[in-house]
Amino acid sequence: MNRRDILKHTGLMAAGTLLGPAAVKAATDKKRSPVLTIAHITDVHIREDLDAPARFQKCLEEIKNRKVDFFLNGGDSIFDASYDTVKRERVTQLWQIWDECISTLKSYDIYSCIGNHDTWWQAPAKDDAMYGKDYVVKRLKIPHRYYSFTRKGWHFIILDGNNEGVKLDEEQYQWLEQDLKALPAGTPTLLMSHYPILGITPILVGGGHSDHQRLKSLFFQYRDKVKICLSGHNHLSDNAVYNGVRYCCNGAMSGYWWGAGDKESAGEGYYLETPAGYAILKLYADGTVENEYIAHS
Repeated sequence: MNRRDILKHTGLMAAGTLLGPAAVKAATDKKRSPVLTIAHITDVHIREDLDAPARFQKCLEEIKNRKVDFFLNGGDSIFDASYDTVKRERVTQLWQIWDECISTLKSYDIYSCIGNHDTWWQAPAKDDAMYGKDYVVKRLKIPHRYYSFTRKGWHFIILDGNNEGVKLDEEQYQWLEQDLKALPAGTPTLLMSHYPILGITPILVGGGHSDHQRLKSLFFQYRDKVKICLSGHNHLSDNAVYNGVRYCCNGAMSGYWWGAGDKESAGEGYYLETPAGYAILKLYADGTVENEYIAHS
């Protein structure tokens, strides 16, 4: 310790003597209060059976009790619209269930990205109002298939990896590069994609961005800004750090698609070793971030 550190240390000790440990802890906690607390839900795969709507709504109430500022929804909101056999009535039914479930979140902003199971590709024609991504954008009430926004000093970028090869299309990549470039130096930034960009789960089960080399190089170029990349898709939870950027793939709200899952080997609703759940993120003014994955019943 140098002299200044000693004075700071002894000053804290004196405060502890005069005010008590609780006061010191309160002062420390206040200093480290996050500027934002947000919920990351992903892979809800809402369906009409297995009591999924009631279970999902119960979990949303649990999250609300954690005093979050807003929700990030990582995609695959509905059970599935992408299979060849899915009909219009089924797609409509699933989105209606989604709307009913999130109706309790009217006082919260929900920023969503598109999952691979959200889009209906089997519409009779491409100009059908329910065909493809444009309809999902409408149902999720988002401005575009990719977009960005800023809240309390943090910048958020929502990506669309649902393109041939599981990657960003060139138009989107150029937009992303310009969006990062335009930010003031040091602006802490969170990116969310449905698919993992880097991490452990793509090694275990695949399902990651094929353009991860290009993206990680871009993030290194703007390493003073890019702090964390969130994803889902794999229904598994991991946490990796590369070049100072955290890559968090959080597990699925639906776990094993609301089914029993690997009950015998892991537990009710588990997919492999990850339980059904959601994440709570705390974002700090200095750019640090905490990502806590929480299992739900």
